[in-house]
Amino acid sequence: MTSDSVMTPDMPDWEKRFRAPRVGLPDWAEDAPDRSLFVSNATGTFEIYAWDRATGGQRQATDRPNGTTDGTLSPDGEWIWWFSDTDGDEFGTWVRQPFAGGPDEPATPGLAPSYPAGLAIGRDGTAVVGRSTDEDGSTVHVVRPDGSAPTVIYRHRESAGVGDLSRDGTLVAVEHTEHGDAMHSALRVLALDGSTVAELDDTRGGTEELGLEVLGFAPVVGDTRLLVGHQRRGRWEPMVWDVATGAEQELAIDLPGDVSAEWYPDGSALLVAHSFEARSELWRYDLAARELVRVDTPPGSVSGATARPDGTVEYLWSSAAEPSTVRSTAGGTVLDPPGFRAPGSVPVEDVWVEGPGGRIHALAQRPAGHGEGPFPTVFEIHGGPTWHDSDAFASAPAAWLDHGFAVVRVNYRGSTGYGREWTDALKHRVGLIELEDIAAVREWAVASGLADPARLVLSGGSWGGYLTLLGLGTQPGAWAVGLAAVPVADYVTAYHDEMEALKALDRTLFGGAPEEVPERFEASSPLTYVDAVQAPVHIAAGVNDPRCPIRQIDNYVDRLAARGAVHEVYRYDAGHGSLVVEERIKQVRMELEFALKHLPH
Repeated sequence: MTSDSVMTPDMPDWEKRFRAPRVGLPDWAEDAPDRSLFVSNATGTFEIYAWDRATGGQRQATDRPNGTTDGTLSPDGEWIWWFSDTDGDEFGTWVRQPFAGGPDEPATPGLAPSYPAGLAIGRDGTAVVGRSTDEDGSTVHVVRPDGSAPTVIYRHRESAGVGDLSRDGTLVAVEHTEHGDAMHSALRVLALDGSTVAELDDTRGGTEELGLEVLGFAPVVGDTRLLVGHQRRGRWEPMVWDVATGAEQELAIDLPGDVSAEWYPDGSALLVAHSFEARSELWRYDLAARELVRVDTPPGSVSGATARPDGTVEYLWSSAAEPSTVRSTAGGTVLDPPGFRAPGSVPVEDVWVEGPGGRIHALAQRPAGHGEGPFPTVFEIHGGPTWHDSDAFASAPAAWLDHGFAVVRVNYRGSTGYGREWTDALKHRVGLIELEDIAAVREWAVASGLADPARLVLSGGSWGGYLTLLGLGTQPGAWAVGLAAVPVADYVTAYHDEMEALKALDRTLFGGAPEEVPERFEASSPLTYVDAVQAPVHIAAGVNDPRCPIRQIDNYVDRLAARGAVHEVYRYDAGHGSLVVEERIKQVRMELEFALKHLPH
């Protein structure tokens, strides 16, 4: 792997952070652990790379104008599977190529393009493929290696996806929302002829807001244990469910915050990922001894981890101050990207603010070398909404810090990592309760002397972009500038144009479709308040975005333009964000220049 990124002496640090080559956590083939895949931006676009650990050889496996990140290895390590869409529209098919290199070929012949909904590959070459289309809803197909026509083993209008395939290739676990609650899945285990083997539904047919998720079958042939995430005690935590006997094994993992897990390769233990108050850590849980032992990692965030066959753990770690690295418990760095390393940034400070729905956790950063404040301040609002900001390295906030801004990130109600009630709280008052929490933290930022009340910027992408536009209209006097990337702007039009899985999520959030609960969509749509917007607003939108489609953004921009409101709109040829480094830098530069131009001096 070589780097196409060039660092010049006069290049500002904020651009270096974006251009610095970096790598993701390597995935490895279950039966050929020396064969790995990883994602890197070394060419200036995020693409998939093959890595033979035995020889040290690396090669770029994909090369597309808008990048590629969705790929996996067959269990024997012979094939690289990757998802081929069109310019980021997320609609396409799986293709594959030999690990050693060679032409791509259709991996699922007979299946038309779709949105992906999970993939599991068996040891005999059989693939179980989840698909989603607006016409058919969710379907699961078995694709045999003999070239026979794919068979459908699952179909439903509501959202569903493939979770995992058992080690012997006889059972497939499906997450589904047939009960109509797209935020809380139930589980069904099928044989490959489509017959039902077992079911688990904590929602009790949609009457309880308790979800389940597939974490993986035991990695042992003939073992019918399935590792499952559940919310029965008010947070995400794992248990072991034997799909043959129905037995459920609760685990003695007494940690605050959300807990996930995956199997060690021999099936004797679990690698536990623990997320709490914007930090994360790893543990090893011995199933026989029921013992939890800490896996030593530095303070900060572990954004991915995997247990190797030799018992070591590899993990992707970073903090707000230090760029990400792939490390091993055996010591040292697992995989070094080529070229220069990104400059560091400023550590985060934890902030706790009493809000209308409970204590709100926020992360604040002060610009170095710019005095004591108050500072112009960017409220960088995370997307999701089921996500959270953490003590992890991020190039965009660091760019604002370099320009003398303070940065505040709010884990508002709806965020993960603070328990099920906090995550689920946004239903029916969509957007509005998040903005209540952001307003409470804004009051703290001003009162504490961190933020200059006349120079506050509301900024975010995706759900954060939606909250930015909604906040500019519902809190017009509070914000001096707004920066919204790939936002929901006109919620009713967005609903009608978006991919089917997001329609299901919106029906869950609002309690129905726009025709059923029009008053809720109206109350939560930025378009409702567009004429109240006072702050100059910059909007960036991908013309191929299936999540926040372009037509609804155009509707909002037309309303701004009709009354001569100060705004700029930038449309680019990609989907829900860009995997091209120079495009990302271009957008951040536009936002910096727009804010500096329109903020009071």
